Amino acid sequence: QVQMVESGGGLVQAGGSLKLSCAASGSIFMINYMGWYRQAPGKERELVAIILNGYETKYGDSVKGRFTISGDDAKNTVYLQMNSLKPEDTAVYYCKGGIRASDRVWYEDFWGQGTQVTVSS
Repeated sequence: QVQMVESGGGLVQAGGSLKLSCAASGSIFMINYMGWYRQAPGKERELVAIILNGYETKYGDSVKGRFTISGDDAKNTVYLQMNSLKPEDTAVYYCKGGIRASDRVWYEDFWGQGTQVTVSS
């Protein structure tokens, strides 16, 4: 089984910064992508940023130029550096990974439990 464990959420003032971390652990054969989604109250879950094949990155339009995703392949960990935070960035941030647990199974999506990010105005 694969576990996705997030850390780094919290409360920050507008204009501030936070860094989230997500580590994948357990039975891991290959990782296709790891990334972050978020969900604000009353809204649908949306893409924040993902990193594919260890180097290709994609960002949601609302965070481009402010957030940076990076990864450490050796640690199966992905980071999200969030700068110039706005109140509208307030949400629960979820880590997601497309992972093969062994060579006998194909890629599956695994989600973390979520970490709250609150940006005060």
